[in-house]
Amino acid sequence: MSIPVPHPALPLGGRHIVLGLSGGIACYKSAELVRALTQAGASVQVVMTEAACQFITPVTMQALSGQPVVLSQWDAREPNNMAHINLSREADAILVAPASADFIAQLVQGRANDLLALLCLARPIASCPLLLAPAMNREMWDHPATRRNCAQVVADGATLLGPGSGSQACGETGDGRMLEAAELCEDLIAFFQPKLLAGRRVLITAGPTFEAIDPVRGITNLSSGKMGFAIARAAREAGAEVTLVAGPVHLPTPRGVRRIDVQSAQQMHDAVLPLAAQHGVFIATAAVADWRPAAAAGEKIKKDGSGQVPAIGFTENPDILAAVARLPGGPYCVGFAAESHDLARHAREKRLRKGVPLIVGNVGPATFGKDDNTLLLVDADGERALPTADKLTLARALVADIAQRLGTAA
Repeated sequence: MSIPVPHPALPLGGRHIVLGLSGGIACYKSAELVRALTQAGASVQVVMTEAACQFITPVTMQALSGQPVVLSQWDAREPNNMAHINLSREADAILVAPASADFIAQLVQGRANDLLALLCLARPIASCPLLLAPAMNREMWDHPATRRNCAQVVADGATLLGPGSGSQACGETGDGRMLEAAELCEDLIAFFQPKLLAGRRVLITAGPTFEAIDPVRGITNLSSGKMGFAIARAAREAGAEVTLVAGPVHLPTPRGVRRIDVQSAQQMHDAVLPLAAQHGVFIATAAVADWRPAAAAGEKIKKDGSGQVPAIGFTENPDILAAVARLPGGPYCVGFAAESHDLARHAREKRLRKGVPLIVGNVGPATFGKDDNTLLLVDADGERALPTADKLTLARALVADIAQRLGTAA
């Protein structure tokens, strides 16, 4: 039996987003944001305040969105002259980026002296969520009035995205930067994902381990960590609080995920075991080395011209998944089996050997370093396939499957 996997190409396909721009130098990022949203499949209607037009032109935003930009509540192109009603009724969400300190204050006070504030006030709250990406100087962000206003606008139902921290146009450095376009697009995609793991804490391992032979050599494998990082992102999208213990990989940390970097299997074990009891789910995606050199040389082992290969003794690494599975009252454990042959048989044997309810099998040489994968879910009832797809799509399907199992277990 196969679990249907949605097509990944357009994560915002079919979504209609109203993108509002209030005044601020961060408007330049909004141009890139329009491109990111449209490339993700969304249709984007841009609404700009008069102040925003001082920073970027409506012509630019129209060219990028493919739709005329709306500037005034008196826009006569609307048959009923009610742009503030029509725009909000057609939208799946309103995203204001940048959202200035003044604009947030307007929302808190319920003032509607321009089209953007008016349509935010007139939106149907139950069906049209409002997301705000603050953008302002660090002192403005830290001002008590701004903090009060942000707390109130969230209490009134809005969602804040950011702000970020870093260098600002004024030459100062600190909090208040608008998030980058890619970050906002990722946050919006996550916003629409079902919150199947809301309130759950998920611990994930990812990537290879590196077992040192000497200061410059070691034993590792070809795992890229992409599957584990995709699962971390999918779990966070599903509303979980996620901790990711990562071996040596070169991947950006998924947004909103706590990351702990390790090198060896022993370091991964020592990082995971104290955390496991604090999490409700443990997903062991990492390709952990089974053995390590019994003793790493303090200096690089040199060839001496004799043709003799140095003898290296090995010792077994701790079994992280089995150790977590044995914890009294421990988390729901999901293991991964990266095999080179006889996938189903080895996955079944591994599930029994580790004592876990679910093993996810894949063929290591066929997936290491690649952007897609094929998964086989093995539990006490048999096997189910997740057909070939990109790793984030598979991660979302796996997270949904785990959430269903948790619900059944509860």
